[in-house]
Amino acid sequence: MLTIILAGIGVWFLFEGAIYAGAPDAMKRFGAWLSEMPAATIRQSGLWSMAIGALLLYLMVRFGG
Repeated sequence: MLTIILAGIGVWFLFEGAIYAGAPDAMKRFGAWLSEMPAATIRQSGLWSMAIGALLLYLMVRFGG
């Protein structure tokens, strides 16, 4: 299980780093847009993201082989 978690964190850093390296101006605009959003909306988006991530992780561990 630890291997899966570390692999997931590695993929997360890989994609996030690629986005920041490839489109820094777009990420600045995204940050400005995000700072104007209400905290409740950001929290709800984070909770949905966590739920989807947990579901995907469960499905891959259970059925991914």
